[in-house]
Amino acid sequence: MLKKVLIHTRRSIKLIILISISLLIVISFIASFYKVSYSVSIDGEMVGYTDNKSKLQSQINDYIENGESDNTAFVQVDSLPEYNICLLKKDVDSDDNKIFDTIKSDGTTYYRYYAILENQEEKIYVPNFTEAESIVNKLKEKKSSNMENITIAEKYETELKEMTSTDDAVSKLYVEPKKVVVASNKKSSSKTSSGTVNTATNISSNKVSLGVSLIKPVSGIISSRFGSRSSIRSSAHTGLDIATSTGTPVKAAAAGTVTFSGWKGSYGKLIVITHSNGVQTYYGHCNALYASTGETISQGQTIAAVGSTGNSTGPHLHFEIRVNGVAYNPQNYLY
Repeated sequence: MLKKVLIHTRRSIKLIILISISLLIVISFIASFYKVSYSVSIDGEMVGYTDNKSKLQSQINDYIENGESDNTAFVQVDSLPEYNICLLKKDVDSDDNKIFDTIKSDGTTYYRYYAILENQEEKIYVPNFTEAESIVNKLKEKKSSNMENITIAEKYETELKEMTSTDDAVSKLYVEPKKVVVASNKKSSSKTSSGTVNTATNISSNKVSLGVSLIKPVSGIISSRFGSRSSIRSSAHTGLDIATSTGTPVKAAAAGTVTFSGWKGSYGKLIVITHSNGVQTYYGHCNALYASTGETISQGQTIAAVGSTGNSTGPHLHFEIRVNGVAYNPQNYLY
């Protein structure tokens, strides 16, 4: 019995060896004529073969994310390729370029650019935000009278607009400033002043609780931030400059009592309102003052008109928030 088992085992081993050798021969034969490849299908339709699935898909992903233009935001591709492993004759070339071109022909390119608007109407197109901001700043430096109506909008479209150079854009958008005569039946202050005011350069970058609800005194473009330094001032900026046109009404940020009204050196025409909790708000470089020391003011009441008095290079409101004499960054509370 044992002898029969041994004979049967020996025959099985020989058969396995024979089969293995045969498989190796077949595999070697196939490998000499064929290669491992991938058939590629889009929407169920076979479009070609690729020998390097990872490389092709990486190329497609890069195209979807970046497109082929500097202004491309992304490319929308509705159908991505499907890959199936297969054997392909070695003399058959892959179809990577054909497959990629098929993907591109089905894709929709979305472009990103920036529009500069005047009164919400698109006027100029530039490729990036840096150029758009530069145009706005140059218009501000030239004191273009339409500055309060100029805005920037980020756009995503399937058609790329014609781009305009910075100099041409400034030339097209610039509007000569008009001389504004402020007429008002409200009382206006001259260089006389009354009340007391603290103008010490005592600033803090921290944010403290005011216990007072504030509103924006004017709308406009921030032209100088809190703590900044420049050639026109000898110390750090104690407030926030909001550029807007001469004569723009200045509203009280909160209810309170006027504790200073009049001319104050580099501040020009200045109003200071004292609120609760030791909070004070300052409104400087005004063209006209409409409130007197001791007057009770309600929130939103017009107290002055924007100007460029004192140490100023153009019409804007200098706005300060002080707590117990220390100036804090207005942008922690407004704008």
